Amino acid sequence: MDDLWDLSMPWQEFILRAVAVYVVCLCMTRLSGKRSVGQHTPFDILVIVLLGTAVQNSLIGDDTSLVGGLILAATLLGLNWLVGVVSARSRRMDRILQGCPTLLVRDGIVDWRELVLRNVSYEDFQVAKRAADCRSDEEIELALLETSGSITILKRRSD
Repeated sequence: MDDLWDLSMPWQEFILRAVAVYVVCLCMTRLSGKRSVGQHTPFDILVIVLLGTAVQNSLIGDDTSLVGGLILAATLLGLNWLVGVVSARSRRMDRILQGCPTLLVRDGIVDWRELVLRNVSYEDFQVAKRAADCRSDEEIELALLETSGSITILKRRSD
């Protein structure tokens, strides 16, 4: 019962560990592309769960106390809130943290290289086309891979 309240390291180390793991995981997530953020396949969800397990010891070390876990939780939630505040107040930081939409199709011409580069499968592109009621690529004025990982399709206007 004593282990519940006794920290095995100074409280500042919990905060330092949480900040380090948060920043590194944020960078890795940004580098892995928009697809990993938006559309989750069972494989993506498995990777997220395993990522949490993999960084657990980096966060907690040898500590099993309730206080240590609460310090980590508060730090991670605080960092997440701070990222939201910074993103809302600075366009530049928002672009760095969230990214920018990627052009996939313009005037019916599909940029297949960009689809491959962004890990968008042909089937995901077809699903987005069906959702926008496009039967062919020529019907698409613009298609964007949003920062959320979703694909937005704007149909050509019929004159």
